[in-house]
Amino acid sequence: MSYSLLSVIVVLVAGAVAALCAVRVRPPARWWAGIAVVGLVLVVLTAVFDSVMILADLYRYQEATLSGLRIGAAPVEDFAWPVAAALLLPSVWLLLGASAPRATSPRKEDG
Repeated sequence: MSYSLLSVIVVLVAGAVAALCAVRVRPPARWWAGIAVVGLVLVVLTAVFDSVMILADLYRYQEATLSGLRIGAAPVEDFAWPVAAALLLPSVWLLLGASAPRATSPRKEDG
């Protein structure tokens, strides 16, 4: 199995769990925005630190298992993991019974 195929499978599973969460729990848009911000931060950190580790020769990939596309020195397949984590972990948290976030409304001031 290639690293590309494994990455696609992981992201598809995470996306399916997030879709299930969207249907069953119906979190508000603010929750999804939080996931997007976390995902973006994780992708940026992955680009920076994977590139540093690869350029420092701390680890290598078998080129035959990669697509050849890179962001910095990091293969694009490496970005499946932060995307999957950003989708999967909060979705599983809600599906396992954490209270769903509620849309907030301004409070009325008493008196």
